[in-house]
Amino acid sequence: MIELDAELVQKITLKGKRLDDRTFDDYRRIVIETGVVTSAEGSCRVKLGATEVVAGVKIEPGTPFPDTPAEGVLMVNAEFVPLASSEFEPGPPSEKAIELARVVDRTIRESKAINFTNLCIAEGEKVWMVYVDIDILDHDGNLIDAASLAAAAALTSARMSELDENKKLIEGKKGSQPLPLAGIPLATTFVKIGNVILADPTLAEEHAADARLTVGTINSNSDTLVSAMQKGGNGGFTEEEIADIVGRAKTLGDQLRKLVK
Repeated sequence: MIELDAELVQKITLKGKRLDDRTFDDYRRIVIETGVVTSAEGSCRVKLGATEVVAGVKIEPGTPFPDTPAEGVLMVNAEFVPLASSEFEPGPPSEKAIELARVVDRTIRESKAINFTNLCIAEGEKVWMVYVDIDILDHDGNLIDAASLAAAAALTSARMSELDENKKLIEGKKGSQPLPLAGIPLATTFVKIGNVILADPTLAEEHAADARLTVGTINSNSDTLVSAMQKGGNGGFTEEEIADIVGRAKTLGDQLRKLVK
């Protein structure tokens, strides 16, 4: 069935069309809802077409890594709920789940949106630990962008817990100070089918694709910068195609940032 779907998608794409009548740079309908997990410091549910993702952020004091004693810590984890797709299986994180977490982590980390030195409480002793947990609830393609949107909106809406005069966490009290962010880091994903490159692929389009390229961007003052890139699939891209994708990623990233704001 997947082979038949892939062949159909390839034929339609090479004719300049998509199954859902979108243009090659159009995203599916996006719904962003923050504050969906009350126990988290920040959270967000994103629906990207039929793909649905929830991200939760926990921020708590912890011990810094020995090689970065004055920097806070970011950790991103992704879980593929088996009920979300027949492709997902119970058990330890799959390679795809690990890749998803790493791409979202790199998009945030390399954008420098979080100044980790600002998360230092006491050098060598205590720093703020930022945990981002991503759960895939429904899978119809482009999990990376959906997860990136959910993580960014959850971080943007997150509020830091408060410490007492001894720099200990005040239990049971919700914080009011936002997590310091210098911009909104987001990932935009493109796939290549034949000689056509399109954004926000559905699951059927992913199965038909020769290659995938994800570009992480960040808004810095009046400019949009590239923070990370991740390639997937067995096929390749020419230098011209990569340059074209980067330009389109900046434009689409800025459009998505308006939705997060």
